[in-house]
Amino acid sequence: MKRRGFLKLGVGAAVVIGVAGAGVALIKPGLVDGKLGPGARNVMRAAAQAVLSDLLPPPGAARDAALALQLDRLDAFIAGLPAPTRKELSDALGLLATAAGRYALVGLSSPWATATLYEVHEALNAMRVSTSDTKQQIYHALRDLNAVAFFNAPDNWRSVGYPGPVQIP
Repeated sequence: MKRRGFLKLGVGAAVVIGVAGAGVALIKPGLVDGKLGPGARNVMRAAAQAVLSDLLPPPGAARDAALALQLDRLDAFIAGLPAPTRKELSDALGLLATAAGRYALVGLSSPWATATLYEVHEALNAMRVSTSDTKQQIYHALRDLNAVAFFNAPDNWRSVGYPGPVQIP
C-alpha cells in the first residue's frame, strides 16, 4: 500500500470512529439531567482515585465515602458550567464510558469500575505524554475537574496544608 492509501485509510477510520463515538454519546450521554450518569460516575470515580490517591483515606469505607462526596462535588461543579461546556463534557464522558472509547482514547482495557489504581495511573500518564492533542485534553479534563472539585471544598484544605484564606483587616 502506498502513502496515499494509508492516509485515506487513516482518515476513513477516524471518520468512522468519530461517527460511531458521537452516536454512542447521543444514545448514552455522560450527563443525565445535568448530573454524572452511571457510566460517567465510573469514569470519574476511577479518575478521582488516580488523581487524588495520596489525599484520600486508605481503601475501605472511609475512602468509599470520600469518593461518593467527590462525585457529589463534581455534580455541583458541573451544574455551574455553561450549557455548551456541559454538552461537550457529556459527549466526552459518554464516549469514555464505552469499551471502544475507553480503549481507543485512554488505552485502558479493563472497565473503569474494575480497573486497578495502577492501570488507571498508567493510562492517565500515557494520555498526559501522548502526542495526540485529544488524549492530552481528555487527561487534563479528568485531572482538572477532579482537582477543582476536591480543592474547592474547605474540608480538604487541611490535607494539603492550606490554612484557608487570610482575613484582610
